[in-house]
Amino acid sequence: MLHFIKLGGSLITDKNRPVTPRPLVIQRLAREIAAARRTTPQRQFLISHGSGSYGHVAGKRHHTREGVSDAAGWRGFAETGYIAGQLNRLVLAALLRAGLPVISLPPSALAVCRDGRIVGFHADPVLSALTHGLIPLVFGDVAFDETRGGTIVSTEEVLAVLARRLTPAHLTLVGIVDGVFDADPMRHPEARRIPHLHVADVAALGTALGGSHGVDVTGGMAGKIEEMAALIRQNPELRVHLVSGESPGHLLRHLQNPDLPLGTTLSI
Repeated sequence: MLHFIKLGGSLITDKNRPVTPRPLVIQRLAREIAAARRTTPQRQFLISHGSGSYGHVAGKRHHTREGVSDAAGWRGFAETGYIAGQLNRLVLAALLRAGLPVISLPPSALAVCRDGRIVGFHADPVLSALTHGLIPLVFGDVAFDETRGGTIVSTEEVLAVLARRLTPAHLTLVGIVDGVFDADPMRHPEARRIPHLHVADVAALGTALGGSHGVDVTGGMAGKIEEMAALIRQNPELRVHLVSGESPGHLLRHLQNPDLPLGTTLSI
């Protein structure tokens, strides 16, 4: 069974402080994934992470998502890719130290975009990694674009493309908040968690999904949920989980048994 994991940028970085990682959180999450892999050896993982205060801040400064057309823009494109790569190396190092056989595969070298959307993706390296018992690591990154010159692809967009090719059974988005709530729990302590969400219910939630608690050039919570709902429509067997990684052991419990009532599960 293949299980996709995304470590949210807001969880592994301080999104309100540029280029500020949360190394202790990253290391703990790596250990929890490693522990889950040891106890469920029959399961394969593909790990990914967001850019948080790394790529998002640089991307917003250079307007890279909207396109690249001049020398200054291409310089910003390169800088955004470099900064996103810095965070990726931190995550990669923590996963390797935890004992996981992880290999980083930058989407900038694999994706082809057209008008801000991925239209081609060289997935063979990802497949080869899985075949040889390695864990692929992908992330939000810059990408070349046939119409915009350059753009930024979100981690969810990369996962969506790979899910169509690899058909995972589970996809877990690990963030600060433990799932989807009927109001923003950061502002409304009385907000109630929604344990299970059907794809057909997503549109009815409207603005309750809210945005991102920091700079995000690829869309906040609403955009992520809509992306996942579209993916489930194409892969009805897929179950998407939104869980918190803030509490020690929470992610481990979820990975050992995805059917536990933790966070929010999104399904057909």
